[in-house]
Amino acid sequence: MSMLLEVVDKGNLSAAGRSLKIPLPTLSRRITELETRLGTKLLTRTTRKIALTDTGATYVEAARRILEQVEEAERQASGEFAMPKGELVITAPMQFGRLHVLPVVTDFLAAFPAINVRLMLADRNIDLVDEHVDMAVRIGNLPDSTMVATRVGSVRRVVCGSPALFAGRGVPKEPADLMDFPCISVEVLTSMTGWQFRKPGQSKPIEVAITPRLSVTATEAAAEAAIRGAGVTRLLHYQVAGAVAAGKLKLVLEDVEPEPAPIHLIHLARGQMPLKMRHFLDFAATRLRASVAALQSSSR
Repeated sequence: MSMLLEVVDKGNLSAAGRSLKIPLPTLSRRITELETRLGTKLLTRTTRKIALTDTGATYVEAARRILEQVEEAERQASGEFAMPKGELVITAPMQFGRLHVLPVVTDFLAAFPAINVRLMLADRNIDLVDEHVDMAVRIGNLPDSTMVATRVGSVRRVVCGSPALFAGRGVPKEPADLMDFPCISVEVLTSMTGWQFRKPGQSKPIEVAITPRLSVTATEAAAEAAIRGAGVTRLLHYQVAGAVAAGKLKLVLEDVEPEPAPIHLIHLARGQMPLKMRHFLDFAATRLRASVAALQSSSR
């Protein structure tokens, strides 16, 4: 069943074989043996991909439930539901993870010595299923999914630049004033059309077309370029909070900022949550709420 599900999830036998570290002929033979035992075809195979038969689709759905029950039974037998132990895999955005999640994780490790944590910091949404991740920190609106989400706060989307830049060019009073400024964009954060703003009392957002003077692929590079006077940039507040506090950057257009981006802890829906996950969720949610709230209060 596990082999079949891996083939279905990966889309072909070759990718599943690499994932399982099983030779392709062995994997193909085991799937054929399963079909022979059941007396029916589960997969329609071509050179490039596989497709489930109607019977196969029904069988795969049942196999997933069965394997989840087996996994849960093994956790119960190992004591994972009786005492918090084992490895937790957690993912978070790079800078937010370093500044806010890592301190929570180190405190958690001190409080729960039988739990180990693998912290994956990356500025991309790591797939929890494919990469076997227990819990993730997500910043931004969540798409509809079967994930369970616990909100821990929100973070402002801010525009900032160096005091020297504003001393020479003036401070922008309206979003349209940004057309007269060199702008620094982060490719993964900026839409193709520009930056959005929101005036209090107006439902329609204000959109300003941005032609970046400098485009970078990392938020820290955008902040550093802004500090050096290359232009104004738009980032999440935690990404520039230190530079703002130190006087290296100045926030502008604060009265027309868009809605803050929500921050959630998310995990896969499951029957009985292992104690290691339940303890981390309770431990981290409280501390992250306090950390994010402190950041918000210091930004006004």
